[in-house]
Amino acid sequence: MPELDRFDAAAEAGFEAVEILFPYDMQASDILSALARNKLTLELINCPPPNYTGGPRGFAAVPESRDRFRHDFKRALRYANALGARLLHIMSGPAQGPEARATFVENLRWASDLAQKQKLTIEPINNFDMPGYFLNDFDLAAEILDEVAAPNLALQFDTYHAFRIHGDVAACWAKHSDRVGHVQIGGLPARNEPAGGPFDYPAFFKMLDATGYDGAVSAEYFPSGKTTQSGLGWMGLRPV
Repeated sequence: MPELDRFDAAAEAGFEAVEILFPYDMQASDILSALARNKLTLELINCPPPNYTGGPRGFAAVPESRDRFRHDFKRALRYANALGARLLHIMSGPAQGPEARATFVENLRWASDLAQKQKLTIEPINNFDMPGYFLNDFDLAAEILDEVAAPNLALQFDTYHAFRIHGDVAACWAKHSDRVGHVQIGGLPARNEPAGGPFDYPAFFKMLDATGYDGAVSAEYFPSGKTTQSGLGWMGLRPV
């Protein structure tokens, strides 16, 4: 459905918060109106790029794109501030090698210092879905978070990516839960509704509670049907 209509549908289905990966083609005032109309809060947006149209998914780890990253980060930060987004996810982009790692660390330190009042995240993304993406491992993300050591920078934990990268989602959570600031879920192995399949999501939710996680859990998946008609039964929401 049209992007602005999705806010109404989310509220009608019972959600109290939403995330918008790339909100930049919409007017901020229109988004704010849709949020206010439905009494929704905005959990997360992605950064960069505000001018993303078929381009790379970020460039924070791309050495030759340092200036571009910093320019677009400032634009994304203004958007996040205007919309009241709780989290701003910084995407590494496609890169590899020691220079890419050093660039990523440098840019994260710069961004964390510039945006001290904004909570930031980084997310490992598997190379099956996004070939060449630099931040493609949770252990690497942990090393980088420890090196940057910024209080406003946390790990974004997507169960689908954890499954694709490491295989054992529960073990990955146990190892890295103390760094997590945001959780995303999707069905395994095909990233449809988080129900059935080889992974026990109710047990995972209990694990989140047991380990003290108090952030949001965002459903990021490809619906096998129409979300608002039949696709929310997995979380007990009535079809609209």
